[in-house]
Amino acid sequence: MDRIVIAVDAMGGDHAPEEIIKGALAAVQEVEIKVLLVGKEEVISPFLRGTSSLPVEVVNALQVVKMSDPPTDAIRAKKDSSIKVAVELVKQGRAQGVFSAGNSGATLAAAMFTLGRLKGVDRPALAGIIPTVKGHAVIIDVGGMVDCRPLHLVQFAVMGHVFAKYILNIPHPKVGLLNIGEEPAKGNETVKKAYSFLQKSPLNFVGNVEGKDVLYHKADVIVCDGFVGNVALKLGEGVVEGLVTLIKQEIKNSILGKLGLFLGKNVLKNVFQRLDYSEYGGAPLLGVNGTVIVGHGRSQAKAVKNGIKMAARFVKQEVNVHLAKGLKEHEDLIGGGWRKLTEKLKEVVS
Repeated sequence: MDRIVIAVDAMGGDHAPEEIIKGALAAVQEVEIKVLLVGKEEVISPFLRGTSSLPVEVVNALQVVKMSDPPTDAIRAKKDSSIKVAVELVKQGRAQGVFSAGNSGATLAAAMFTLGRLKGVDRPALAGIIPTVKGHAVIIDVGGMVDCRPLHLVQFAVMGHVFAKYILNIPHPKVGLLNIGEEPAKGNETVKKAYSFLQKSPLNFVGNVEGKDVLYHKADVIVCDGFVGNVALKLGEGVVEGLVTLIKQEIKNSILGKLGLFLGKNVLKNVFQRLDYSEYGGAPLLGVNGTVIVGHGRSQAKAVKNGIKMAARFVKQEVNVHLAKGLKEHEDLIGGGWRKLTEKLKEVVS
């Protein structure tokens, strides 16, 4: 079997290109893949000295999409940008997946324009995998689509259901809506309308999930728009980092704290490893016709390595095949297609 090939946006992210390249080199040494580093060849090549035996190739791209660039404008104006070229490599069949820690909006735009969407998906969504007290859960969306209609949330729920079932191996995933209260009447109109439909859908819908219940695994799939999901995800990251800082301060200022660290350092190490976003590598962009993993903007080598490995796993496990089948299966269950789904939603909320 030929190696899986992953195109990596070497110029995307706060620590590009050095940390991106380090992560890519680590990935190819841990799994049987090939990496195409996409970006300015004269900038990338010095970091590859002494690595000629590794399955890594540079694909030259002269432009860079900055974090501050408007996503759609950047993709149209910078046709030779590293992220656009990386996605095009998948379209051409030279690569099977993409990893980028750069401008997430531009990555989404490039994927939608170049690869297209799976049938039945109006808006692709980023699925963030988060640790819980019982394992892992999925928050969808975590930044792909900040303004959503009720139908989009329903589609996110279906994609999250399929992802949890086929990739996280949860036979009957529980689906919930992230909201400010458990009662059906809580939240804005978009969430209330989505609730009304999901309540009557074939999904294993458990209702609203409050922020405090996310880590207690009330649901396997937590649905929200990209604005709310991104804030929730980054708040969680900030809490973990703040907790680490507070523990270090207490240890530094206390003899008992130092003794406690000595006795419990392995436990603390395991806990913080479970909470570390870099262990998961990135968020898959579900709903596009290809494998696209979006990393955190401040990803360093460990996160990049794991993001590339995630992309390879998605290709190997044929995630998009499962998604397409699952969407088709759910389309039939709901009643004959997304057009009828829209009509059904209108009936429910009228």
